[in-house]
Amino acid sequence: MAEKRRSKFLVVRCNECGNEQVVFSHASTPVRCNVCGNTISVPRGGKAEIKATVLGAVE
Repeated sequence: MAEKRRSKFLVVRCNECGNEQVVFSHASTPVRCNVCGNTISVPRGGKAEIKATVLGAVE
């Protein structure tokens, strides 16, 4: 039986400029938008707090 992973890569849209990029759901460092520099993800000791619009998961 395959083990289900709790972490995944997410496609998110920056709330400031609309740029779409991929972030890790359990990122251990802050992630900034590649275009405008707005903070997209903040680490929280496990699952990261996503501060952008989540569009879906990468399969």
